[in-house]
Amino acid sequence: MPQNLNIEHLTIAAHLLIAALAASHALLTKRDPRSAWGWIAVCWLFPLAGAALYFVFGINRIYTRARRSVGATPALTPTQLRELPAPLQRGAGGDNERLVELLRIGQAMTGREMTFGNRIEPLYNGEQAYPAMLAAIASARYSIDFVTYIYRRGVIGKQFAAALSYAQGRGVEVRILLDGVTDLYYLPRTSLLLTEHDLKPRLFLPLRFLPPMLHINLRNHRKLLLVDEKVAFTGGMNIADHHLMQRPKGTRVQDLHFRIEGPAVQQMMQVFAEDWRFVTGEKSPPPRAVSVPTGSAAARVITDGPNEDLDKLLMVLLGALAAAHHRVWIMTPYFIPNPQLIAALQSAALRGVDVSIILPAKSDQPWLNWAAHNYLGPLLQRHVRVYMQPPPFAHTKLFLVDDRYMQVGSANLDNRSLRLNFELVVEAIDARLVENLAAHFARVRSSSREVSLAEIERRSLPARFRDSVFWLFSPYL
Repeated sequence: MPQNLNIEHLTIAAHLLIAALAASHALLTKRDPRSAWGWIAVCWLFPLAGAALYFVFGINRIYTRARRSVGATPALTPTQLRELPAPLQRGAGGDNERLVELLRIGQAMTGREMTFGNRIEPLYNGEQAYPAMLAAIASARYSIDFVTYIYRRGVIGKQFAAALSYAQGRGVEVRILLDGVTDLYYLPRTSLLLTEHDLKPRLFLPLRFLPPMLHINLRNHRKLLLVDEKVAFTGGMNIADHHLMQRPKGTRVQDLHFRIEGPAVQQMMQVFAEDWRFVTGEKSPPPRAVSVPTGSAAARVITDGPNEDLDKLLMVLLGALAAAHHRVWIMTPYFIPNPQLIAALQSAALRGVDVSIILPAKSDQPWLNWAAHNYLGPLLQRHVRVYMQPPPFAHTKLFLVDDRYMQVGSANLDNRSLRLNFELVVEAIDARLVENLAAHFARVRSSSREVSLAEIERRSLPARFRDSVFWLFSPYL
């Protein structure tokens, strides 16, 4: 009996100590009091298991800046930019002041200056994106840097593995980063496919027990291919057969990717170099190539993630919504907006801005669509227009403001992208490109079904209950 009492006392003491440490960590690090209260309760109410759950799912910050291979440009104060740079003054007209505001907040948040003379080409679906990416790999002379979130075996996956392996065989330095958690999703693992081709992929935050690394929630969601430091591909497209719209059968996923040349590529190189050093500890060599202006787009890279970049993208989004004058057009596959984003969208619509959001009618993750239903009512009440795009599932991310400003990249408008994932977005100012993408948006909107407030309010009780349950867990989806 005394031995049993000693074990019980030790267990209670361990629970009290570990729960106190975990609860204190939540108290000191959580920004939302509701989140802090929830995790403190879990830590105390579930002996030992609560602290373990907090360790795996609740600690959503890591620090990468101390290991940066290239120091970030010092953040600029908002007052340092007072007028539109010369390359953007032509054609600005009445947009001058609003563009200055957009440039100012982007500089202040990212510490990166807007670059000029970029060429940005949209690539629709795998039929346009994959051949362009494979051609760039085939033409590489000395370097290929590649990071992606999902890389599936299949026809396309094997083509990329073979192309990367062949480039490495002819002396090109090939560096590959895969998300550590996502690499476990599909068996056999993609990292093994690449290893079979004599490539050496590295994993971003892989799960392991010794030493412990269990950041299940923190994922590198970036999609980036850099070739010879001159051309980059980024956007929302993963490496998988389902992005081919002309495939005869199987699931198909619509998406949009971009080919970029010009000075903005240097900023993307910096992002990859930071991720590479964080994973491997290896410092990237100085750039060999000097970017030459090749187009008319002004562009800047925005990074966001659960590190020192937390909330940077959200702040730029809020600034862009506040600066919008007549149009905000959004296309996103997952829509779980936080209260600040909801308020900014409502405010823009109430000012008379055409705020239109296109969502997929059928999602690859239906629980996210269900949760999103609970956010639509308050937006529709304030004149935000919502459309459901018919299948196949649209994974496109697009953010257009007025006639010249846009954002494209890997981020969705949900809590995972804005709080938990490492994301890469390119903001750009280019009237011709925005006109091109706005025409695409308008075509999709014309074939989509508009959602009415009455439709949301008429949902059956079982549907409302289902939607509300998933809405309750939306911060963690």
